[in-house]
Amino acid sequence: MATSTYLSNPDVLIGAVNVSDQCTSVQYNQTIEALESTAFGGTARVFTAGLQNNELTLTMYASYAASESYATLKSLVGTQIPTIIVSPAAPSTPGTYSATNPGFTLSNGYLETLPVMNASLGTLATMDIVIRGGTYTVDES
Repeated sequence: MATSTYLSNPDVLIGAVNVSDQCTSVQYNQTIEALESTAFGGTARVFTAGLQNNELTLTMYASYAASESYATLKSLVGTQIPTIIVSPAAPSTPGTYSATNPGFTLSNGYLETLPVMNASLGTLATMDIVIRGGTYTVDES
């Protein structure tokens, strides 16, 4: 039986800014809410697709230098971020994705909270960034 695996090394773009070197984890959940559409006389519950309710969580190293994590995100709190693209690996040609390295895009996801400080003595400081809502699309061209 054939198997396919890859060594995790995702590419993460927030708008035009590549933050891959600042991320240690990414979890992107595509969700379409289930709406119950069971009618009288039904013998089992029936559901239909509702609205998208997507969520993207990035664990990033806390860095306060220019063009690093804090500088990239501080002005985005309380806004819809036009585009965030994550892919299993950096495309060989920027912006070119494929069936084996798709670009998963979250458009207009909302950044509610920016944890500005999360530090413990002797550890690398990280922050979990959660972007909610928005529209999920995938580029496999």
